[in-house]
Amino acid sequence: MIQGSGRCHYHPERAGVGVCVECRRVICRECTTQFEGINRCASCLGQRLKALEGPGERRDWTVGNVMLAVVGFGLVWGGVYLLAQAAS
Repeated sequence: MIQGSGRCHYHPERAGVGVCVECRRVICRECTTQFEGINRCASCLGQRLKALEGPGERRDWTVGNVMLAVVGFGLVWGGVYLLAQAAS
């Protein structure tokens, strides 16, 4: 489909009434969804909502995470030890 044809990208048999601000595709009344006051197609709206959901579920500890925690604990403990020695 030619993008500037005035027909809906998802429903070529329907006339387009707007343009999605994300992908710039012509969309019909059924495909137009306003989110945050802006017209978006269903595909772009889904991507926007997924981005707004935030981080995914928390993963289990990996070997790298455990090593990072051990090194961090060692650095904090070492810093406290050095401060205690300097104060004495």
